[in-house]
Amino acid sequence: MDATAQATWWIFAALIMFLALLGYLGVHKMLAKALDSRADRIRNELDEARELREEAQGVLAELQRKRREAEEEAEQIVAAAKREAESIRKEASEKSHEYVERRTASAEQKIAQAETDAISAVRNRAIEIATAAARRVIAESVGPEKQQQIIDESLSTIRTKLH
Repeated sequence: MDATAQATWWIFAALIMFLALLGYLGVHKMLAKALDSRADRIRNELDEARELREEAQGVLAELQRKRREAEEEAEQIVAAAKREAESIRKEASEKSHEYVERRTASAEQKIAQAETDAISAVRNRAIEIATAAARRVIAESVGPEKQQQIIDESLSTIRTKLH
């Protein structure tokens, strides 16, 4: 045998003894146990990840349900606010219409009262002017004693007709 073959044979023999020693020491069992342990750990992590995913989906579904409820509640609030605003607008319109009607009626009453007052003032002034003119005419045409009697009779006639 040449030296290369002999070295190869010794390397092969050393490898076989090394493998036998590893087998004797139970390294293959430790490797299998480590691999099994790792596989169990990975399986547990996958199960845990699956559970977390299912829990996250449940939380997501719950959040989506709450979001929908919040949107519905917001729509109801907006609708109620619109109804309330329309009610307030109608009420304000009615109150302003009533206010205008009251102010118009009040103005018409004031105008009617002013007309009545003006007519009364003109009538009183006309009576005063007529009385003064009658006094002058009577004073010029009759004597002083007859004059007072005619004035008193005229005033009593006018007062009777006015009341």
